[in-house]
Amino acid sequence: MATGLLPVVKMKTPKKFSHPWVFQKMVERGQSETRPKNGSVVDLLDTDGSWVGRGLYNGHSRIAVRLLTENNLEDITEDFFVDRFRRALQLRRDVLKLEEVTDAYRLVHSEADGLSGLVIDRFGDMLVIEYFSSGMYRLHKVIESALRHFFPDAKIYFFAQEHVQKQESIDIRSPKIPDPIIVTEHGLKFHVAPGTKHKTGFFCDQRDNRKLLADLNRGGRVLDICCNSGGFAVYGKTLGGGSEVTGLDLDEEVIELAGKNAKLNDAEIKFVHADLFPWLREAATKKQTWDTVILDPSKQTRSREDVHSALKKYCDMNRQAISVVKPGGVFATFSCTGLVSEDEFLESIRRGAFQAGRQVQIFKISGAAGDHPHLVNVPESRYLKAVWARVW
Repeated sequence: MATGLLPVVKMKTPKKFSHPWVFQKMVERGQSETRPKNGSVVDLLDTDGSWVGRGLYNGHSRIAVRLLTENNLEDITEDFFVDRFRRALQLRRDVLKLEEVTDAYRLVHSEADGLSGLVIDRFGDMLVIEYFSSGMYRLHKVIESALRHFFPDAKIYFFAQEHVQKQESIDIRSPKIPDPIIVTEHGLKFHVAPGTKHKTGFFCDQRDNRKLLADLNRGGRVLDICCNSGGFAVYGKTLGGGSEVTGLDLDEEVIELAGKNAKLNDAEIKFVHADLFPWLREAATKKQTWDTVILDPSKQTRSREDVHSALKKYCDMNRQAISVVKPGGVFATFSCTGLVSEDEFLESIRRGAFQAGRQVQIFKISGAAGDHPHLVNVPESRYLKAVWARVW
């Protein structure tokens, strides 16, 4: 795909940023008959006609072009993906040495690995691909072929979330949902169910935070709010030696899965199917407290217009959770909403603590595990905020 042979998209105003996303309002629309097909590989030109980069085009998406390379000698072929996958594996295997502690990790983290619109998780001998762009899905056979260079015998499952398919105007017919598999992490075992509503099947991004929780707990009572498949609860009971561990979630399916994960690790954990607000209010009324409390809710919004509402929810949840932390106990609270900044999340905690009449002493702020890196020029890729505190 040499320069001059690809469809061209031209900037409306000079490109003065290094972000790989180029929005519709930034490019010339052109005539419909000459406009590139959605999902096409295109060359992006600046206002003076100079070459900017090469990427994937979608006229239906808010993001018109996802830049993949600024090297005009680099074509978007199988060799391109092989090179990107090799770089990604070097970080996970050679630098982070993840395969010494787990067989479940994020292999490709979209923009952070130079592959905007593509996420790949490895779970044992299975690779789960999540598509976020029509262009990446259009190249799915090339991507799968490139993966075979490193995982020749892997089972591959792919999907895209419904809201992504609408945004990108794509219709992805995923293969048959595979049977659940078991992965290991720091000696513990967990069920992974690709094709369910739990994203790719398991939250690898919380690996380091789960281990930190266990290291900090060292006995005592543990409450895991929005426990999902029970990761923090299992760590708190097994590696953390929790005397009594409770997991709370509103989703019946994840409560069932959490129970299976507890059983898989011979961990005696009480899982409760309930809405956190009335449950925590009742617990506070009864003056129940826990030595360690974890609050890890799902993403609160995908829309910038709803950020204010999301922050109010975070404040309300933090207030309720803080109210049941034993004086001097540990409180770990998380936000995976990329549109909410760290400062905004900290403010929601401050407000929640004030309303609860408690003092929160933050001793650590962390984020996603290293296999979920972020680029300094793509702040959106730093989505997970983890705040660790003692409560008085």
